[in-house]
Amino acid sequence: MNASCDILICASGDLAEGGLGKRFPVQVHGDETTGFVVRYGGVVYGYLNRCAHVPIELDWAEGEFFESSGLYLMCATHGAVYAPDTGKCEGGPCTGAHLRKIMAVERDGQVYWRPDDIVKPVEA
Repeated sequence: MNASCDILICASGDLAEGGLGKRFPVQVHGDETTGFVVRYGGVVYGYLNRCAHVPIELDWAEGEFFESSGLYLMCATHGAVYAPDTGKCEGGPCTGAHLRKIMAVERDGQVYWRPDDIVKPVEA
């Protein structure tokens, strides 16, 4: 895919290192849900907002994906922790499983996501 397929999420400045993430609407197998992006190690990462343990949203308040140290993403429901750069579950009920990646692209001061074969834009 090319840049013409990218969908705007937010301004780059809206994502602080280890801070609040940004949610955005997506569709998976016809069901509307959300994806999210966070900044970690200076890089933007995107994932489907579904825990690998039970398919529920991770954030306990909108955009609150990191646990208090800012080093791991954490599921608010069962406490599973994920590496922000790989999406791999590093502890909790789904150790070894992964969050579903969504391609995130940062350019010209903006953050975009790129649809794929599974994660698609919500139809108007």
